[in-house]
Amino acid sequence: MEINKNIYENTEVIKDNRSDSDSEDLYVVMKGELETQKTRNKKTERSGSRCSRLTAVCLGLLCVLLLTVILVLQTRYNSLTAERDQLKKEREGLQRRLSEMGEACRQGWRYFNSSMYYISTEKKNWNESRQDCRERGADLVIINSRQEQEFIRQTLGSIYAWIGLTDVETEGTWKWVDGTGLTTGYWDTKEPNSFAGDEDCVITGQLGSDSVLKWADCPCNDRFIWICEKILK
Repeated sequence: MEINKNIYENTEVIKDNRSDSDSEDLYVVMKGELETQKTRNKKTERSGSRCSRLTAVCLGLLCVLLLTVILVLQTRYNSLTAERDQLKKEREGLQRRLSEMGEACRQGWRYFNSSMYYISTEKKNWNESRQDCRERGADLVIINSRQEQEFIRQTLGSIYAWIGLTDVETEGTWKWVDGTGLTTGYWDTKEPNSFAGDEDCVITGQLGSDSVLKWADCPCNDRFIWICEKILK
């Protein structure tokens, strides 16, 4: 009986020892699992944080891109609007110009190189002729080029007509009716000459060998037809 009792006691000790050992092993295993889980959680948190930052960066870039597109489209829209308004103004100006030209042609005006010309059918002195042009919204013609002089010559033929050139203010200093000085003249041979005394006003249409050099100075009280010019804007 004593032997059995000792065996039993030893058995209990072994069981207790085994139980303690198992508990320690379980604790170690559980602790390891816990550490592993913590590690996994940290990795997951880092991964999630990294994804969040990446998402935020992508959204930021997308916003910048959209803003850039909006600005480009707005600039293009403004440019197209300005172009449209400019084209509208040009169209309205052209329509107005065509309307004026049509009305002017019905009243006897002729068109050449952005100007309208009116040739009278009656004769007056230089001052009266200029006054008539002003009443028509124009002035006596100012000839700026050989082409314009040629146009007038072809229109008049050999008929004399007043133009807007005079030296009435200072003898020998020829000025146009707009106050500008004469730079290029189309005087006939030996003109101007003040042949009849005070010849301070100018006609075109003087007979001569040259087809363009047709100017001559005459007394301002002589009576001729005249040419008005209206510059189209």
